[in-house]
Amino acid sequence: MYKVAAITDPDTADGFNLTPVVTYVCEEAQEAVLKLRELLNDDTIGIIIINEDFFQKVDERTRKKIDRIYRPIVVPIPAKKTISSSEARRDYLASLIRLAVGFDIKLGERE
Repeated sequence: MYKVAAITDPDTADGFNLTPVVTYVCEEAQEAVLKLRELLNDDTIGIIIINEDFFQKVDERTRKKIDRIYRPIVVPIPAKKTISSSEARRDYLASLIRLAVGFDIKLGERE
């Protein structure tokens, strides 16, 4: 079975550390891009989750490789944000769900 790896910042890493995901903590985008390149060549990795801010710094050559290969799958995720209102939180969570499952799911209020 393939492993799931996450390349993320220190603030987000704690959440991944609670799961069986192999977590790589990076302080800077350049460090994250180097780790991504390394993991793209690791035959044991099936999915790479990467902080969206880090993924924006990935060079064109690496992006083309990601598009060309079938495994590992690279999934950029939104970086940690501070969200104040409940409506904004629902919108943010809905966008994460849409990214993960490919369609909208309405999030309602709990009674």
